[in-house]
Amino acid sequence: MDYPADKMTVWLLDDGGTDEKCNSPNAASAKEAQERRAELQALCAALGVNYLTRARNKSAKAGNLNNGLEHSTGDLVAVFDADHAPARDFLRETVGFFSTEKDLFLVQTPHFFINPDPVERNLGTFTTMPSENEMFYGVIQRGLDKWNASFFCGSAAILKRDALQETNGFSGLSITEDCETALELHSRGWRSLYVDKPLIAGLQPESFASFIGQRSRWGMGMMQILRYRFPPLKRGLKFAQRLCYMSSTLFWLFPFTRFCFLISPLCYLFFSMEIFTASGGEFLAYTSTYMMVNLMMQNYLYGRYRWPWISDLYEYIQTIYLLPSLLSVIANPSKPTFKVTAKNEDMRQSQVSELGAPYFIVFGILLLGVVATAVRVWAEPYKADVTLVTGAWNLVNLIIAGCALGVVSERATRRQSHRVLVDRPCRFLMGDKMVEGTVRDVSVGGANIRLSQSSLPGMKRGALGTLEFKPLSELPVNQLPLEIRKMSMDDKGVLIGCRFLTETPEHHRLIADLAFANSDQWSHFQTRRHQDIGILRGTLWFLTMSLYQTGRGLGYLLGLQRFGASIPPAPAVKEA
Repeated sequence: MDYPADKMTVWLLDDGGTDEKCNSPNAASAKEAQERRAELQALCAALGVNYLTRARNKSAKAGNLNNGLEHSTGDLVAVFDADHAPARDFLRETVGFFSTEKDLFLVQTPHFFINPDPVERNLGTFTTMPSENEMFYGVIQRGLDKWNASFFCGSAAILKRDALQETNGFSGLSITEDCETALELHSRGWRSLYVDKPLIAGLQPESFASFIGQRSRWGMGMMQILRYRFPPLKRGLKFAQRLCYMSSTLFWLFPFTRFCFLISPLCYLFFSMEIFTASGGEFLAYTSTYMMVNLMMQNYLYGRYRWPWISDLYEYIQTIYLLPSLLSVIANPSKPTFKVTAKNEDMRQSQVSELGAPYFIVFGILLLGVVATAVRVWAEPYKADVTLVTGAWNLVNLIIAGCALGVVSERATRRQSHRVLVDRPCRFLMGDKMVEGTVRDVSVGGANIRLSQSSLPGMKRGALGTLEFKPLSELPVNQLPLEIRKMSMDDKGVLIGCRFLTETPEHHRLIADLAFANSDQWSHFQTRRHQDIGILRGTLWFLTMSLYQTGRGLGYLLGLQRFGASIPPAPAVKEA
C-alpha cells in the first residue's frame, strides 16, 4: 500500500485458530484449527506482518476486533475482511480527512465485488446490470452521509482509536457490530464520512444458501439494534440521524409487506376474501396511475443503479427465509448468534439449491391462482372486473416467482479462483524472444494475456515463459514465471491463458499488484454497468428473462441440466 512503512502496522486477526478451537473436543475440528494457525503464522512471518489470535471466540467479530485494538497502538485503525483486498491508494484516499476534521471517527468506502452474487451468477447479469449492492453504496450511503449518518459496514473503512475507546471498542450487543458501533459513536457527537470510490475488491457469497444466511444475519442484527438501541429515543442523536437510522433498520421489515403482497390476491381467488374493491375503470384511473408514477419516479431517481423489477425479485427471494428469522428475533432478541458467511465455495455442479424447494411450491400455488382466476371469470362474470384485476396482481407475483426459480437453480462454475478484469501493458518473454501484450484479467492462479502480434516460436500449451510488467507498487522484481495452458487466435491477435508458477513471496506481491493495485479499473467496471435502460425496455427484458428462467428452473428440478447451457443476453448498453 502507498503509505510510509514506518507508520503502518499490519495485523492478521485469526478467529479460526483460537485456543478454544485448537483444543476443541472434536478431534477433526481441533486438528483443522491447529493446521490453520500454523499455516497463517508461517504466512505472516514470510510477509513480515503480525499474527494475532485469542483464547476464546467471545463476541464473534466484535471481540476479535477488540482483541486487535488491545494489542495495537495506531491512532487510526483500518479494517478489512479476510476476503477484501485493498487497492494501493486506499490509505492515501482516506487518511487525510482525519487531519482536517478532528471530530471524525469513521471514513467508510464502498464494497466492490469481483464475483457475482448468486442472483447475478444464476441469471447471468453480472457484467451488464448494476449489482444489488450498488444501490446502497451508490445512493443510500451518499444520502446518509449528507445528514452525518453514514455508518460502518464492517470492512473497507478507517476508524479513530480515540473514538472507539469511548465505547470500549466495537459494540457486540447485536450481530451487526458495524452499524451498532456507528450508532453509538454518532450519539456521542462524533462524525462520519463516506468516500464514494471503490478502494477494495472483495468476494460475495457463491451459493444461494450462503446468500440467504448473510442477509438473515443482517436483517436480524438490524432488528436487534431496533430493539436494544431504538434510534428515535437514542440520546445524543440529531433529528435527521434518528430518521436515517430508523430508515436503515425498518427497511429490513420488507418481508412482512412482501408477504402480504404475495398472499393477498390468493385470499380472494381461493377464499373470496374481499381485499380489493374497485371496478376495472377505477383500477385504471387510480391504482394503475399510482403504479406508473411510482415506477417513473424510481427510474428517474435510481435508474442507473437499479433496473425495473429487480428490487421486487431480491425482496421476494429473501422474504421466504427472512420472515421466520425476523419473527424469531423480534420474539427473542438475544437468540441470534454471529455466523461467518461462506465465500469461495465449490460450485462445480449444476443443481437446485438446498433451499430451493419452497420457491417451487410457491410458484405452483401462484400458478393455481391463475387457474382460479379463469374459473372465477367464467363462473362469476358479474365480478369479472375485480377478478381480472386481482388475477393480474397474482400474475405479477407469478412472473417474479418464475424468475426466482432460475435464481435457486445453481449454475456450475469451472474456475478455481475468481478473475479480476484489468488492462495492464506487459511483455511476454520466451528465452531471448519478446512480444508486447496486455493483461486482460488475472486471478491468484493465472492470467489471460492478449499479444499484440503473432505468437513466438515454440509457444504452445505447456510451454514456459515469463510475464514482465511495471508494478504500481515499489517491488524489487517485475517478472512472473508462468506456464501456457491454452491459446486462441482472432482478428486482434493471440490470446493466451497462463498459470503462474509462484516460487517466492515477491511473486505473490506481484500478483496482488497486478490484480488489486489500480482502483480506477473497478470504478470503470461499475460505470459501464450504470446505464438506465428505461421502464419499457426494462420490463420487456424482465418478462423475457422470467420466461427463460422459469423453464430453466423447472428443467433443473426435473434433472434436465441442458436448460442451463445458455443465457439470454441482457439489453445492450453503451459505454460511458
